[in-house]
Amino acid sequence: MEEKLILIATSNAGKVREMERAFEGLPVRLVPLSRIREILPDAGEIEEPVEDGATFLENARIKARYYMEQTGLAALADDSGLSVEVLGGAPGVYSARYAGVHGDDAANNAKLIADIRARGTENAAAAYHCALVLALTAGEELAAEGVCTGFIRPEARGTEGFGYDPYFYCADGRTMAELTREEKHAISHRGAALNNMKEQLRTLFQVK
Repeated sequence: MEEKLILIATSNAGKVREMERAFEGLPVRLVPLSRIREILPDAGEIEEPVEDGATFLENARIKARYYMEQTGLAALADDSGLSVEVLGGAPGVYSARYAGVHGDDAANNAKLIADIRARGTENAAAAYHCALVLALTAGEELAAEGVCTGFIRPEARGTEGFGYDPYFYCADGRTMAELTREEKHAISHRGAALNNMKEQLRTLFQVK
């Protein structure tokens, strides 16, 4: 079976690695946004879309449709983040830019811990959320979501992962940043969403 070319609509290296690993064995070739000119050498500068959705799923859909329309390729977009109970669900869809600058993990984590402490706690129930949308060139869409619950604590541990992972404590007492890639995939929000998406792709491509 000929491989299906899918653009991964992110430049986040951590997310790209997780997606590539999850879809191993499928007849797909995943191309990260950072390597778009390898397949579209004449592509102009593609500006980022405005992510003004109220939910992770809405933002993932906005990105997937936008990059599919801009490139003419099937596009897989992820929108994910953290919701903390004591913060009323924040940072939510603003997780990547919680401190004001997109992708500044150190600043985002510092603000998160400060905000939680300001609520009088250092052990805050939290959940990671992930939404995936694959926009196909024929106009069809596949969507999948996943959730992982845990706690945010002020002590950072571990060197793996990215984002809020060093502060997100799982049920076994380790942080997301202390897990191996395999362990993280087995329990994480993105792992659950990717497994769901993989099964939908198996059905689409009629792969056993």
